[in-house]
Amino acid sequence: MDHQAEVRDFLMTRRARVEPEQVGLPRGSDRRVPGLRRGEAAALAGVSVEYYARLERGAIGGASDAVLDGLAQALLMDAAEREHLYRLARQTERGAAAPRAKAKAARYWRPSPSIQWFLDSMQSAAALVGNGRTDLLAWNPLGGALMNEMISTSTTSPPNFARFIFLEPVARRFYPDWEAVAGTNVAQLRTEAGRDPHSKELHDLVGELSTRSDHFRQLWSRHDVWQHATGLKRINHPVVGELTLHYNGLDLVGDLPAQLTVLTAEPGSHDFEGLQLLGTTVMPVPTMPAAI
Repeated sequence: MDHQAEVRDFLMTRRARVEPEQVGLPRGSDRRVPGLRRGEAAALAGVSVEYYARLERGAIGGASDAVLDGLAQALLMDAAEREHLYRLARQTERGAAAPRAKAKAARYWRPSPSIQWFLDSMQSAAALVGNGRTDLLAWNPLGGALMNEMISTSTTSPPNFARFIFLEPVARRFYPDWEAVAGTNVAQLRTEAGRDPHSKELHDLVGELSTRSDHFRQLWSRHDVWQHATGLKRINHPVVGELTLHYNGLDLVGDLPAQLTVLTAEPGSHDFEGLQLLGTTVMPVPTMPAAI
């Protein structure tokens, strides 16, 4: 990916998203583009217009923490966007000091026996292990039952959430909030592109989805980023019907490319009962080794 273009497009899309009223400025009647003017963003960030223009053209290497904080505050960035901005700036610095890195070859990851024992010991929660490319790498029996439709129909190893969401029509039924799920999935891939800009596997996935899905291509152009931390997810399962589950993302220390997602429901609730029923009615798909 063109790093300068990545910086430029990220900053321009963040500036276009901020309404003048959000930062205490009058809207006026002569605005020809959405969001803030470049001069307004520069003033809010505490830098000159000329310097801001250089930053927005992608020349962000060497920017101080104070400048980056000013940019993040001026453009109302959330925690994920602020982290992404810092990552882009530091990658620019490293790129200027060293030859261009070669695309990294995929290495293969599978849960160690102790991790799989841990996953399998979770009886009342669905446990899924994934990576930033949204590959599904491992699961416990209840997690396999929950995602059985995606796992069993996948034509790739490992199964991939992005391919399922954008290329499988059944995903629109499986996720009642499909639009929101699609948006966060693309934002997760964009975040991963900031973490690992030379990943051939990620480039190939984005290229495939951009070619095969107009909706993916439109969402990708928004340059949104996202931290997979905690929230609610609605699922319309073909066996037990609709479930609203709480999810929490937990990094696996020592396996940094992998993150454990635990999906739970309040004990005694309708969703909890549905999740437990699911575990008794669907045969889980065996865990398989997966590339990360």
